[in-house]
Amino acid sequence: MAKQSFYNFDLTHLEECLKQQELKPYVAKQLFNWVYKKHITDFKAMSNIGKVAQETLSNVFIFDNLQIVKVLTDENKETVKFLFKLKDNNFIETVIMKFDYGYSVCVSTQVGCNMGCKFCASGTHKKIRNLETSEIVLQFIEANNWLLKNTNEHLSNIVVMGIGEPLDNFDNVVSALKIITCQHGLEIGSRHITISTCGLCNKIIDFAKALPQINIAISLHASNDAIRNKLMPINKTYPLSQLIETCKQYLEISNRRLTFEYILLDGINDSDENALELVELLKGLLCYVNLIPYNETYLSNFKRSKRVRQFFNVLNKNKLQATIRLERGTKIAAACGQLRIQHNDKEKN
Repeated sequence: MAKQSFYNFDLTHLEECLKQQELKPYVAKQLFNWVYKKHITDFKAMSNIGKVAQETLSNVFIFDNLQIVKVLTDENKETVKFLFKLKDNNFIETVIMKFDYGYSVCVSTQVGCNMGCKFCASGTHKKIRNLETSEIVLQFIEANNWLLKNTNEHLSNIVVMGIGEPLDNFDNVVSALKIITCQHGLEIGSRHITISTCGLCNKIIDFAKALPQINIAISLHASNDAIRNKLMPINKTYPLSQLIETCKQYLEISNRRLTFEYILLDGINDSDENALELVELLKGLLCYVNLIPYNETYLSNFKRSKRVRQFFNVLNKNKLQATIRLERGTKIAAACGQLRIQHNDKEKN
């Protein structure tokens, strides 16, 4: 039997695996403590694990890693972007961003993406496969190790907003987040984690039930179905009326404030009328809107809106709470998918 990545197992699944190997379930917590707290990945160095168990574990698990192909940093060293090579020679991206509250990491969940959002670099390349649980967890570990080595700081926050649609890789994403939030694991507080979705209504409620304390951000980007249909193909499956109803159900389960992400595109979705439609659409929801200045790429013809502040003022005047996202990494291809696509294009040439 081929050895399996240790990082593929959340605590519950690890306990089940150990039972199959005739080891006591409590050993799972001991292993988590060694690996995620003490950063020990040699079973023989784990002093409270018996020699017979060490031998068994060595035959079952491996400790793999991600290969760093490229690291880009911006001039202020507030954004760091990694291009990682996977074991099957595919590539993914991970980004560290510095904020007032500390360092956050943006992780990917798929190689490519099938959602096809017109403004998104990730969506220009179809999904090749889902990332394994280990490949999601290792993005955090590798980024945190780099940060510790270069700044003597630790990651404190995670956004699951990189390449791919997280809820389209539901089981692996949930398992990875259980490892990341586990008190015996990486122990990042659930409220320090945000997962972004383009609106897979059939998965949003399941996620709220599985991990109710983790924040959800809905990629909205339009105030009506006509615009959203053109920008986001998912809207033809889950139109705004269904999405908003799902959001209401989510709020009943989690009682967590929702974030709605709204990229402002010049002449597309940035008029005062659009702002007023957005106010009406989100009326009564516990939420706020995160307005995002568009990061222009050579992959699309969309232009950055010149009306970001005006749009914000209309929302504010009509008592819809909003923020304007602080830009990070525009000079180092930090938009999702850009660095991977550039690398793949160079390889082809």
